[in-house]
Amino acid sequence: MIQERANTGTSPLRLTPWLGWLLLAALATGIYPAHAQQPERLIVFAAASATEAVQAVAAAFVAANPGVEVIPSFAASSTLARQIRNGAPANLFLSANPDWMDILERDGLLGPRADLLHNRVVLVALATSTLEIELAPGFALAAALGDGRLAIGDPDHVPAGVYGRAALQSMGVWDQVAARTARTTDVRAALALVARGEAPIGIIYATDAAISRHVRVVGMFPESAHPPIVYPLAIVQSGDSDGARALFAFLRSDDAAAIFRRFGFANTGE
Repeated sequence: MIQERANTGTSPLRLTPWLGWLLLAALATGIYPAHAQQPERLIVFAAASATEAVQAVAAAFVAANPGVEVIPSFAASSTLARQIRNGAPANLFLSANPDWMDILERDGLLGPRADLLHNRVVLVALATSTLEIELAPGFALAAALGDGRLAIGDPDHVPAGVYGRAALQSMGVWDQVAARTARTTDVRAALALVARGEAPIGIIYATDAAISRHVRVVGMFPESAHPPIVYPLAIVQSGDSDGARALFAFLRSDDAAAIFRRFGFANTGE
């Protein structure tokens, strides 16, 4: 039904019956489109540590599917998981820790799920630093800090911090520095503290260290020192759609795996 516009001080447009039907027919056949077709929007919640990689994969997906728009949202996995639990709109969720994905799955908020990526945690210092340290049980972490603090994602909820604390505990040095940490809201904030020289050393992912020319890797923690660092991917049940499933499949494709490798991630099948 075509309605007249409200009177705004100008004469309203009055349609004769035949003109109204002609306009309806034109709209139906596309001769006179009511509005431009809007692209399908897919919102991807992803761990901050995957920012550049996810942006590159999303761009590749959009290039192959021009009728789709991908909108990534990056933060700590814990923050994103809480937002999903609170009803935030999202189609896919890429977490840096399976625990947060498990919580959402138990709540019945997820659809298809698969492990996607692997990562490592490393100790970094400013690029100009001369610090040399061997990451072995009982290593002198407190001495390496000097008067400074250890930059680390909050180990109570940020995955990189969870893995970092686990590694330090297994190597017997966490108690040396537990009270001397600069806890951040996500791993990128920990990287920034070291890159700006505000913290002498920090624990971040290897992939984060690879994208910054302001820090250098002092040492890579043994994988045996912490639980496996796995990034699971899932479709959010409330955002399940054909487009979401297509993007889910693309993220698991060989083309996407090649992009993730460029940013230092290992595929779960490697």
